[in-house]
Amino acid sequence: MPIQSNFQLTPIQRERIKSSLLSDEFLDLAKEKTLPIETLMTYYRCVIMEIETKFCVLNEELSLEDDRNPIETIKTRLKSWDSVIKKMRDKQLPMTLSSLEENICDVAGIRVICSFQEDIYRLAEIFLRQDDVKLIRRKDYIKNPKPNGYRSLHLIVEVPIFLKNQTRYMKAEVQFRTIAMDFWASLEHKLRYKKNISEADAELLAGELLLCSEMSAELDNRMQTVKNRISNAENKSSASE
Repeated sequence: MPIQSNFQLTPIQRERIKSSLLSDEFLDLAKEKTLPIETLMTYYRCVIMEIETKFCVLNEELSLEDDRNPIETIKTRLKSWDSVIKKMRDKQLPMTLSSLEENICDVAGIRVICSFQEDIYRLAEIFLRQDDVKLIRRKDYIKNPKPNGYRSLHLIVEVPIFLKNQTRYMKAEVQFRTIAMDFWASLEHKLRYKKNISEADAELLAGELLLCSEMSAELDNRMQTVKNRISNAENKSSASE
């Protein structure tokens, strides 16, 4: 049986509480407590801009060599503060900003969508050769897909951002996908959180999604083969002239 309370604030008490919450002292205290969080999230936004710029520059340069752009699109994402807190809680980490920086590596996310699989590995190699990019961790879900069919190349990197009075090194996650990989992952993500699906239907859909993943991987391989044949034919034609 729910416990009922007869406690009620008087109009004067409500007005006093309202006044205290809107006081300059309270607002200054709130700003003082949230400023470090806002500052850190700004640093993560800055590292996203740094990495995005790096890939935009590479895309321009490589387009001159290949007469095409290896990057189709670049997507960026900054985790919400709620998501960061939940992840720290799930990992049972200390709720401190230093713990966040040390242990949560995907607050800043950059996704590079490429036309072909060979573009993924080429871009990743060139990116990691840059002097100011430090590789923390690499997971290749293209050569070793997840059990559900997910494919992507993940890099956790550390990159400097250049601020007014300091250089600060920030971690970020860079994901590389082909168009087909990104299409599959986006739809799988949407369907994964659908509610009111029976266990039998969920198992059936999981099998269907895995089959779709294998079909998209086959599409990537065949498109790569077509591209290679065209390149070989062009090279032979140029050599004979």
